[in-house]
Amino acid sequence: QVQLVESGGGLVHPGGALRLSCVGSGTIFSIYTMGWYRQAPGKQRELVVEQTSGGVTNYAESVKGRFTISRDNSKNTVYLQMNSLKPEDTAIYYCNAVHRNGPTVYNYWGQGTQVTVSS
Repeated sequence: QVQLVESGGGLVHPGGALRLSCVGSGTIFSIYTMGWYRQAPGKQRELVVEQTSGGVTNYAESVKGRFTISRDNSKNTVYLQMNSLKPEDTAIYYCNAVHRNGPTVYNYWGQGTQVTVSS
């Protein structure tokens, strides 16, 4: 059974920092595109950042220069370092893993972790 488990969310003041972690199990995540998405109340889920197995990274414009994705394939873990946090970064953050093998798409989600940026 494939699982993704996020941790590291919490309450932080504007300008603060958090590091989210996502630990995967049940498959070899080094071949997956790993990503972080977020969903704020009343809004659709949106991409924050994704990184292919080859290291190609795509950040949302709103987080460029503030957030950094990294991964440790030996630990099946992907991280999201979030600096200079703003109230508009408040959302549930979800870890995602996607791998395409021909016509088959393997797509997994974590349960989410709440990030609240407030004074």
